[in-house]
Amino acid sequence: MLQFKNWSKFLNSGETRTRNIKKNIFASVFLRGVSILTTLLLIPVTINYVNPTQYGIWLTLSSIIGWIAYFDLGLCLGFKNRFAESLAKKELLMAKRYVSTTYFLMAAIFIPLGLILLIVNQYLDWSTILNLDASYLFELRKVFNVLIIFFCFQMIMKVTTTMIDADQKPALSSFITTSGQVLTLLTIYILTKITSGSLYKLSFVYSGLPVILLFICAIIIFHSNRYKQFMPSKEYIYPSLTKDILSLGGKFFIITISMLVIYQFINIILTRNLGPEAVTEYNISFRYFNVLHMTSVIILNPFWAAFTDAYTKGDTAWMDKSLKTLEKMWVIIIPIIFIMFLIAPYVFKIWIGDSVKVSSSTIFFAALYVLVSTFGELYMYLINGTGKVRIQSIVYFCAAIVSIPLMNIFCIRYGVGGVLIVPTVTCFALALLSRVQLKKLIKGKAKGIWNK
Repeated sequence: MLQFKNWSKFLNSGETRTRNIKKNIFASVFLRGVSILTTLLLIPVTINYVNPTQYGIWLTLSSIIGWIAYFDLGLCLGFKNRFAESLAKKELLMAKRYVSTTYFLMAAIFIPLGLILLIVNQYLDWSTILNLDASYLFELRKVFNVLIIFFCFQMIMKVTTTMIDADQKPALSSFITTSGQVLTLLTIYILTKITSGSLYKLSFVYSGLPVILLFICAIIIFHSNRYKQFMPSKEYIYPSLTKDILSLGGKFFIITISMLVIYQFINIILTRNLGPEAVTEYNISFRYFNVLHMTSVIILNPFWAAFTDAYTKGDTAWMDKSLKTLEKMWVIIIPIIFIMFLIAPYVFKIWIGDSVKVSSSTIFFAALYVLVSTFGELYMYLINGTGKVRIQSIVYFCAAIVSIPLMNIFCIRYGVGGVLIVPTVTCFALALLSRVQLKKLIKGKAKGIWNK
């Protein structure tokens, strides 16, 4: 009883913005714990449903379809900041206009794009593209059709969860995402008991169920007392707001397109140079250490919209205090990731068994990357809340230009883990620059490129 009172006192202490962050982090920790466990269980269950080679093919295809997300032109990220700014200024009518307009723009992009991709897919030889046996061609074409349909629909519905994040309620957004993962895990497990492995069926479960759940949740959310006032309506679509959203979203678009080149080509490079099994090895090691990254995101996610609110209101004292707290928390990651590195082989033995071998070099590079990326994201998430992302866009763009040839070289020379060298160096450079920029923004000394 005493412990409960202490927790209650902790969660309800501090400013309104701080209390809101603590409550969302507290709720998100539980939800993310479920998400992490579900993600880890999905790997052996999915491999058991198909096999390591087919699982590697699936990961490659699903990462390729993920490229579609980058065609939103940064609209959702731009919308996130604009919606949060409107709430901070108590301009609720403008907030509704942003919701309706962003929904319209996303539909205008992804419905035609989906139709074009469905047509183009009929002429693509996926077995040649991925350097696979010709027997996979027909099935891969069907799988890609399914992925295109559901992913385009998911991108349109993404506006709902972005709105919730902007309203400083990321725990609710996490609940929807986690529920979709749990539903996927349970369905795949059932499939292992009642049917033989199929990439086609796997695509329906992985891509379809979360989207259907998101659609149902969106209907419920927009009929709730809090969000009914923001329900999208054609009367509130203002095309003139497109420039306002894209003025910020365009910067995010450059960043996301660059990240597409840097990160999403990894599976293709591995498949072409080392085979689909290498993709499976990479993803097992990466997802193991990614538990720390996911935990970091739990903490940082509420701060994005909170920093938008604080920056809009000029509350730099709160921003400085929050930054110092987050920096102290990040130091804890260092010993944790070192311990995870040491015990990784034993964990993989229990988790995956003997179905997949993960080399020590792959484990090392994955650990190093997650350590550096969490450090960089600490500053980048907070800067994203202010909208001053010009430096990020330049660094990511420069890295994207050289990433593919360098990752190919490092993959051949250092094996599976070598593909992470370029992303690691990029994150380290961004961490150093972003820390300097954020300090300048908080002190009001940011000028020139530091203030763009």
